[in-house]
Amino acid sequence: MKESWEDKHIVFFDGDCGVCNFWVQWVLERDKNDRFMFASLQSDFGQKFLSERGLQTQVFNTLYLWKPGQYYFTKSRAVLQIATILGGVYKLSAAGKVLPAFLSDQVYDLISRNRMKLANQKCFLPDREQNKKFIEI
Repeated sequence: MKESWEDKHIVFFDGDCGVCNFWVQWVLERDKNDRFMFASLQSDFGQKFLSERGLQTQVFNTLYLWKPGQYYFTKSRAVLQIATILGGVYKLSAAGKVLPAFLSDQVYDLISRNRMKLANQKCFLPDREQNKKFIEI
């Protein structure tokens, strides 16, 4: 049975990207307080999220972090917020929030443009417990 997503932070990612899948796996392993769920941008759920906000539904180079009823962040701001929510030593990355978003997003965009070269296309297979944290696989 899938977990309820309404009270979680939802990470939307490119399901066909090796770097993105690595990032999702990294967050899953560190989400000790069970605060995150995940959905690929290509899924029906991801497509609905994008279309409801007037965002491009065929471009998957942006990571989104959505807290239903509260906010959503994109690109570097999403990454920094995820680290902040994870807490502990990762919360130190919140110092990156002092940079203007347009600067930190330039670094994000550089990585995004080259992400297919940076990691092999790997199919991440979550275990049974991790699988509960995915909205539509």
